[in-house]
Amino acid sequence: MSETQQATSLTDLLNQLEPVPVPPAVPMVPQTVGWLVLAAVLLILLVVAIWRWYQHRQATAHRRAALAALSLAGDDRAAIADILRRTALVSFPRAQVAGLTGADWAAFLDQSYGGNGFASATGQALLSAPYTGSAPDAHATDLARDWIKRHKAEGGRS
Repeated sequence: MSETQQATSLTDLLNQLEPVPVPPAVPMVPQTVGWLVLAAVLLILLVVAIWRWYQHRQATAHRRAALAALSLAGDDRAAIADILRRTALVSFPRAQVAGLTGADWAAFLDQSYGGNGFASATGQALLSAPYTGSAPDAHATDLARDWIKRHKAEGGRS
């Protein structure tokens, strides 16, 4: 045998190996500008969506308060009529709502939500309840809840 071919063991050969080079770290920043632009656009859209949701919550807070008061009023027609009046005063301009009584008030309520429930006997009894007193009526509660949820203000709050 020649001198270059020495009898060595496997562990001696393994010890002579060079260590594996470590690759450079992978960067966490995207390599192209397009991804940064996309991230910025998505962030702006998220902020706009949250802002619009917040504005919607603020604009409809009076509806949630009216529905909570309606659930506490039970089926008392006088209390329901008061809740309807207060909700209308918040939703519509005061000059448009404050002076309405009787048939004009019923027509306004029907027109503002697109129904005709206040022209019915239940609606008429509901409108006269603050002045005459009356027995509780679950239909009046349902009618008021429907109006609170569906009325549309022109130029006022939703």
